[in-house]
Amino acid sequence: MSLAADIVVALVALLHVYFLILEMFLWDKPLGMKTFRLTPERARDTKVLAANQGLYNGFLAAGLAWGLWQGAFGFQIKLFFLGCVLAAGVFGALTVNRRILFVQGLPAAAGLAMLLLSR
Repeated sequence: MSLAADIVVALVALLHVYFLILEMFLWDKPLGMKTFRLTPERARDTKVLAANQGLYNGFLAAGLAWGLWQGAFGFQIKLFFLGCVLAAGVFGALTVNRRILFVQGLPAAAGLAMLLLSR
């Protein structure tokens, strides 16, 4: 179960690297605008805010990678960062769009459950 949990943690980390790329570099490009349902004007006006948000997603990915790199000693690090991802997913679902709960929150919850069951 530990390997399966680490695979899910790695997938959540990769997902957040993808979010970083979308928000920091592709926000005002066709893929970013389609993903976030933005008009060119809205993308232009919110580009700096999105880049900041992308940077935070990068920090989440880095924290999860750090936990994985620590091996068995990274349990608490993975637990903390998955909790952060879950909190961000719930908050995003409540304040922006329910889809965020499924795209961000559900993978984090699955990772948390698998991580806890692996102990």
